[in-house]
Amino acid sequence: MVSIREVARRAGVSVGTVSRVMNRNPTVQRATRERVEAAIQELDYVPNAIAASLRSRRTHTLGLIVPDVTNPYFAELVRHIERAAAAAGNSLLLGNSDNDPLQERLYIRTLSTRRVDGLIIAPTDASALHAETTRVPIVLIDRPVAGHAVVASNHREGARQAAEYLAQLGHRVIACIAGPADIPVARDRHAGWLDVAADLLASAGMDPASYARFGAFDFLSGEEMARSLLALNPRPTAIVTGSDQQAVGAMRAAADMKIPVPQALSIVGFDDIPLAAVVSPRLTTVAQPIRAISEEAVSALLQLRDGVALSRHQPLRTRLEIRESCAPPAYSSS
Repeated sequence: MVSIREVARRAGVSVGTVSRVMNRNPTVQRATRERVEAAIQELDYVPNAIAASLRSRRTHTLGLIVPDVTNPYFAELVRHIERAAAAAGNSLLLGNSDNDPLQERLYIRTLSTRRVDGLIIAPTDASALHAETTRVPIVLIDRPVAGHAVVASNHREGARQAAEYLAQLGHRVIACIAGPADIPVARDRHAGWLDVAADLLASAGMDPASYARFGAFDFLSGEEMARSLLALNPRPTAIVTGSDQQAVGAMRAAADMKIPVPQALSIVGFDDIPLAAVVSPRLTTVAQPIRAISEEAVSALLQLRDGVALSRHQPLRTRLEIRESCAPPAYSSS
């Protein structure tokens, strides 16, 4: 087996220089880097990752745990986190907790024992984090838990922005399809809707609580909750949802009930998954900065790994992506 010393002799440099090239140290001059890389290729050198990790106490491997890998939003996060990790010279191990706290605890424990340099987690339940003691740094994404660094959007502001847009179009009976009531993200988005819709509904003599539903973030839940809301009297002329999947489900319910979107019902999603731009009508949605979340999470984790204290994270701003699923109310709700 070819050794790092042989690579150094072939390239005419020191072993330390070869090591710096392999670790992508920016201080190495371009000509030297190219000479070392050519020697590595010519000798077909494969570094001993286990020995290197024992010496450096780093594996250059990060762990990522998400609650639902089939959710397009989390699938996008995985894709961008993997790219950000690779750009920083790290590989990624993925765990899907399937919204199960016990499975989440198992992944935290398993990935920690596999000597990952740190964990990025979109937590299902805070108790899983509190129950498992790890020696690796942890950064949370999307969902905050006290005592841990978190990178997330301003969920409340995003939902408020959606409700304000509908109010500006002239809607007064604005309903809400929220996520699970035990998830902080869902509560924040519900609160953003309530910031705008509560006064509008109350001034018309309606109880805001009657125009909100909590459920899963998926298509089926969105469809079921939309059917319930659209059976109310007066019927909502607009719905703010907690996810694009819920919004698409609501569009399905409206179509089945012969309620045209956006002519008789406006719908706003949340996340801006790829599907939002191709459904008909194209979905107006609150776009999360998925790439920025991913890159900041990886950067924060690597800083923690290197012993750098993190300053308090400021929630990232969302953006309302206006498409075709919203219009002024054509007639009063009935």
